[in-house]
Amino acid sequence: MTQPAPRPRLIATDLDGTLLCQGGSVSPRTAAALAAAERAGLQVVFVTGRPPRWMQLLSEHIGGHGVAICSNGGAIVDVRQERLLESFPLTAPAAAQVVDRVRAALPGTAFAFEYPAGFSREPGYQVGMWGDDEPHSVAPAEELLAAEAADCYKILAKHPELAPDDFLARARAAVGPLAEITRSSPIALIEVSAAGVTKASTLARWCAGHGIAREEVVAFGDMPNDLEMLAWAGTSYAVANAHPEVLAAVAQHTVSNEDDGVARVIERLVGSL
Repeated sequence: MTQPAPRPRLIATDLDGTLLCQGGSVSPRTAAALAAAERAGLQVVFVTGRPPRWMQLLSEHIGGHGVAICSNGGAIVDVRQERLLESFPLTAPAAAQVVDRVRAALPGTAFAFEYPAGFSREPGYQVGMWGDDEPHSVAPAEELLAAEAADCYKILAKHPELAPDDFLARARAAVGPLAEITRSSPIALIEVSAAGVTKASTLARWCAGHGIAREEVVAFGDMPNDLEMLAWAGTSYAVANAHPEVLAAVAQHTVSNEDDGVARVIERLVGSL
């Protein structure tokens, strides 16, 4: 006899390209769906590649706990209190080796680094997203890592010429098991975390601390940095605009982020409880 599926207890959703509309806004329908999920007793956790400094605009939608998993699992953050609860940094030798190996294999790569206190970057790493106008150090990677490598929980790397998926594949080949490498941007930007640190690993840690089984988790995503989380969760959805690799890996799909794909699934879940 087939056992009924466990009642969902937690919704884990990526943000950009998944939950949010173009430009990073929350649509009225999505805001209403998130609020309804919370009222129904479903915990909503944002699991994002964004660093903590890009989360404040979403604080009103984050739910009763106020916590998000940021930087692809590299940090757990209380968004409302603007407080880092836990981080999972690369070791100083691993961070230095990642830079050396990627630079040797892919000349022209420029690096930036995320820390609990903010970020730093090389002169060749161009910034342009919100939140990056705050004061930060600019110097060669070796100098930046010498100063703060022990606290670095995410390395970012940009290449001026390579196609995004090519950059990702070649960087992974160069680095091997030394660190986790993924991407979530439409440009040639890769994101590096400590070995074993992914959205899935930190979400699993959060769920274990709250007595939530993976079978009770419903996850949503759109890019390669979501793949581990989507594979780990008991139920997963890819939005229609997702990367082809994500669409191929995830059996259940919903409509695009611009058409409130996550909200539509949440509405059905809440209606079935």
